[in-house]
Amino acid sequence: MSNSHIHTYDKAGVNVPKIRSMQRNIGKMITKSYSFQKMGKITLGFGHYSGLITIGNNVLALHTDGVGTKVLVAQQMKCFDTIGIDCIAMNVNDIICTGAHPFAFVDYIGLKKVNDELVKKVMKGLLTGAKAARIAIVGGETAIVPELLAGETDEMFDLSGTALGMTQNNKLILGNKIKIGDIILGLESSGLHSNGYTLARKVLSKYSPDEIPEFLTKPVGEELLTPTRIYVQPIMELIKERKIAIHGLAHITGGSFTKLKRLNNQVRYNLFDLSPPHGIFKQIQKDGIIDLKEMYRTFNMGIGLCMILSKANVDKTISIIEKYNIKVRKIGEVDSKGHGNVIGKVENKKYIFS
Repeated sequence: MSNSHIHTYDKAGVNVPKIRSMQRNIGKMITKSYSFQKMGKITLGFGHYSGLITIGNNVLALHTDGVGTKVLVAQQMKCFDTIGIDCIAMNVNDIICTGAHPFAFVDYIGLKKVNDELVKKVMKGLLTGAKAARIAIVGGETAIVPELLAGETDEMFDLSGTALGMTQNNKLILGNKIKIGDIILGLESSGLHSNGYTLARKVLSKYSPDEIPEFLTKPVGEELLTPTRIYVQPIMELIKERKIAIHGLAHITGGSFTKLKRLNNQVRYNLFDLSPPHGIFKQIQKDGIIDLKEMYRTFNMGIGLCMILSKANVDKTISIIEKYNIKVRKIGEVDSKGHGNVIGKVENKKYIFS
């Protein structure tokens, strides 16, 4: 097969460098708004996992996110009662990366037409996710916007939300305490989570939703709709554990392991024990003829959250995480000074991810 058939995120329609450039421009513009408000101080704005506002000794954390083109899979499968879990997860998993405890959420559902049954099913997933994250859904917005939603069916919709968390100044986890010698733990993902679907759908479109390809143990449609894992409870327990100091947390989403760079860009992250592609990731790689480096820059590859901490705290941390039936293992180390470089070793070959 010729190289013209090899899939990349760019060829699928998502140009990551252009997106990052656009995001930087947005970041420069929104900083102008920081002086508009007089209640509290903007501690952290664009560039990390949450926007932080300090009010006295308390810090509020805000994050907004959606589930991307995973909603198209839900529409194709006519299965709408899990996509809300993804929406909750994509928000709260980012909130906890600053050390904040998520406690409230508001949602946005855009509909092609009034569809009470569809909304009930979406809300079922939101409630399931809220229970797992131990947060309250305190409101939201439902909009009927037929002109904005492509497609011929009346079940076209979009979903996003915003989470609110809180912590204290002395409990923030921003990555500034990361040091050489720190260990990088990888917490297992439940699958693709909610990123890379533009490429994944393109590659796997040759299969019917109920087909089980070579490297899967369940139908393609079911695999693609597997809800994003929510990491709130184990991370909150670890934060409360006074003897464990977490130096950095990275939610592995779009851009995959390059997300580590946003924590601290003065060190190098050496991911020397990454697992080879398996399951859904192996299927995508094989069917899309995708280079390994592209895979590890696009998908979470089985690791949904990275935690960085001192070697002395590793064993205790692993024992706490495993109580929540989440597999966790050492995947790397902060090994030298650098510029936020992320290098990895997969199948005995080294790669530079950023």
